[in-house]
Amino acid sequence: MIGNWLLCDFHIHTSLSDGRVALSEVVDSFGIHGFDVISITDHVMDSPTEKTLLERGGRYPGVQRIHFSTYLQKLWNEARRAWEKYHMLVIPGTELTNENYHILAIDIKEYVDPTLPVEKIIEAVHHQEGIAVACHPHHKESDRTHTSLYLWERYKQYAPLFDAWEVANRDDLFNVIGLKKFNYIANSDYHEPWHLYSWKTLIHAEKNTEAVKQAIRKNQNVSIHLFRKGSYSSQ
Repeated sequence: MIGNWLLCDFHIHTSLSDGRVALSEVVDSFGIHGFDVISITDHVMDSPTEKTLLERGGRYPGVQRIHFSTYLQKLWNEARRAWEKYHMLVIPGTELTNENYHILAIDIKEYVDPTLPVEKIIEAVHHQEGIAVACHPHHKESDRTHTSLYLWERYKQYAPLFDAWEVANRDDLFNVIGLKKFNYIANSDYHEPWHLYSWKTLIHAEKNTEAVKQAIRKNQNVSIHLFRKGSYSSQ
């Protein structure tokens, strides 16, 4: 915790999808570095996206529907361990991924079909009392091959529906989100150990899931923080 602020990262991948680090190691890394709140958001992908990644030589990149309850159970188990060992809140989530758009679903309890239209995905997430976030909605200077402009190009339609938009992702800042004054959070899009040192969210709230979600929805007492080596104190 930085003062009374919670140090948070809501966009984290593990080896349960296309991340390179095992779930327990990811949790330990964030815990050791003094984080207060994280969300594990491994991919749930549509078939064309999975096929494309596999053709590029990638390992199996997503959590399948038939394995989703097992995925959640693993996250709940890690959440209990993280709280006991680090007093760190781990919120189950997923990144709903298809060829057009990527949407974070934070505090997810059931599988959501990634092939659904944007409105239906957000409706399903909200039905579970989760948070829906538009991922990396603009050009990434750090990775020109990675772009998901679909949501941004339709922001007038979707802005009222999302709880927040990523104003920063890893080392990229999306000034357009700030200029539109959309609700925002900042995340690492963690896949590898070095991604830990990147943009993060600071939230002034009680350390429980409902308080954190409410802060994101209201977008009051929310800030962003560029987290670098040496900027933490271990617990």
